[in-house]
Amino acid sequence: MYKENPARGKARQSTAPGVLAAEVRTAQPFGQEQTPPPEGALPPESSPDPDGQPQTAARQVQKLILPIGQAEVEKAAEILQKYRAGKTALERRIVDNDQWFRMGHWKSNENRMMAGKRQPSSGWLFNSIANKHADAMDNYPEPIVLPREQGDEQTARTLSSVLPALLEQAGSEQVYSDTWWRKLKQGTGVKGIFWDPEARGGLGEIGIRCMDLLMLFWEPGVRDIQDSPHFFSLRLENNETLEARWPQMAGHTGKSFEPARYVQDDQRDTSDKSVVVDWYYKKSTPGGRRLLHYCKFCNGVVLYASENDPNLAQRGFYDHGRYPFVFDPLFQEEDSPAGFGYIDVMKDCQTSIDKLNQAMDENVLLASKQRYLVCDSAGVNEEELADFSRDIVHMSGRLDETSFHQLQTAGLQGNSLSYLTCRIDELKEISGNRDFNQGGTASGVTAASAIAALQEAGSKLGRDMLKSAYRAFAQECYLVIELMRQFYDEERIFRITGQDGRSQYLPFSALALRGAQAEGGVLAGAEPVFDIRVSAAKKSTFSKLSQNETAKECYQLGFFAPANADAALAALEMMDFEGIEKVRDRVAQNGTLLTQLEDAQKTIQSLSQLVDQLYGGSTGLTGAAAAASAAAGEKATGGTPGRADARTVTNTLGRAVGAESAPLATAAAVRAMNVTSPQ
Repeated sequence: MYKENPARGKARQSTAPGVLAAEVRTAQPFGQEQTPPPEGALPPESSPDPDGQPQTAARQVQKLILPIGQAEVEKAAEILQKYRAGKTALERRIVDNDQWFRMGHWKSNENRMMAGKRQPSSGWLFNSIANKHADAMDNYPEPIVLPREQGDEQTARTLSSVLPALLEQAGSEQVYSDTWWRKLKQGTGVKGIFWDPEARGGLGEIGIRCMDLLMLFWEPGVRDIQDSPHFFSLRLENNETLEARWPQMAGHTGKSFEPARYVQDDQRDTSDKSVVVDWYYKKSTPGGRRLLHYCKFCNGVVLYASENDPNLAQRGFYDHGRYPFVFDPLFQEEDSPAGFGYIDVMKDCQTSIDKLNQAMDENVLLASKQRYLVCDSAGVNEEELADFSRDIVHMSGRLDETSFHQLQTAGLQGNSLSYLTCRIDELKEISGNRDFNQGGTASGVTAASAIAALQEAGSKLGRDMLKSAYRAFAQECYLVIELMRQFYDEERIFRITGQDGRSQYLPFSALALRGAQAEGGVLAGAEPVFDIRVSAAKKSTFSKLSQNETAKECYQLGFFAPANADAALAALEMMDFEGIEKVRDRVAQNGTLLTQLEDAQKTIQSLSQLVDQLYGGSTGLTGAAAAASAAAGEKATGGTPGRADARTVTNTLGRAVGAESAPLATAAAVRAMNVTSPQ
């Protein structure tokens, strides 16, 4: 069991927000050196606080030496307002896109001429977004940790098993799903990776959350948030909860900052809530190292500040020195970490489709309803005319075409329907959500191999989105490893799935991540560094089918026959597919076993000849050993490679099926022939 380092343990315990019980009001200006007062030189005790409370000598000393106070948070609030001003257009777009996703965009397209009439909202845009989200969930990522030095291989293998278990405990799959919804709607998905000191009964644990882009603020004009000198994360908290946790908030609740809000159908009262600001900023040490510091404040009251914590003032809040947020834009914009999404490029087509549907619905309703032009002198009883249950309609005037005429409504023209179809096809092309991506087929495409080829070619947009998501996931894993390195002082047990499919319980602590330590807890070697490779843990059906076809083809070609090990290894050098390392290791292992088997057989034959010579050949061991050696050699060759079925399958031209086609096409053709010509 790894014993906790006292220095690190104190730092870990002191990172809990709210550990400073004293209220912080004044301090030196932000960025200036803190100069403690001379001993005994204290301000008069009669001078009151800004909140009217008398100051004690201890509180006055604390106000003079704490670097973060009311003046600093007021300056931070001014920076926050400046950052928000540069984000106004993005906030409007995010709110508008949320309405589009919920098919409530007619609220922003009011037309007085159409008041009281139908406002159809077709689901073409929603279906495209939902389909892409399904693609993302079919390819849920899984990290593979690779070492940069040979001595760290065991730690890397351990991390490869521990990381998925830790992410599962943190609810990473739900966060991944929520982040993808926001990425597709807003154009950017954001995850926050934090250390929660109150989790597990105070032991602490890593937390991963999906962040709302409306509540995040950074310096306008930067493309990477790590280049922003300040970063703000906001959230609304109940006033009673704030006062119960931080007594200094009594009398200071309320919203001095009003963040942007989504348009909701119901009314939500937030008058009993206050905006709490998590302020992250970076400062340079005299040695040139960049430290990340953190401050939580609300309405000018400091709730926690890492610079006010003696254990973290010269160390920083997080050792990795990075803002604990990972941005994943869908389509990148210049000079901004936030991008734009599919709704931004599809809303024009969706608007045309909905307006055409509205006009067509009105035309169909008018054409199906009988309307009349009636002159006042005709004297027609309008109630009887409008009542279709009446067989007789009375009139007192003269009936002719000038006094009574049926109003005809022109029907829909064929070009109107064609135009609507073109707009729908345009939306599919823009979003890459074609019919065959959802299992549909175009006219004339019926072959299984052709459909599979179209699906594979049409999924390149999805693969591109997944690659960007995997890069962001790798950054998330790097932050998780760094938090484990900083806070995992105590050993923890993780349940993992072993190679045999059974559950195993693996102990892990930060000792393996901090490098070699000399006496006194001083690092004697560099901390290990790792690379993250991301693969799909949950694969789509097509990916699984392709993987299975590759495995069966390797088996049919005799790759796993020990006698073919050298040829199989040469072929594998020219191939590339997921899991090829395991296949290469198994083939090499089979070849080694064959060599050992041949050596053992030679030894047995030599010993059998010696025994026969001693007993005059009466034992028959030499013949038995030769027969056993021949049988083992035939088994080692694996039989006839490539023979999967005794049936001869040929096409109409007499050629063997699969001689010049891909594995998927071969499988489809063989299945079709087996159905039409059963054995």
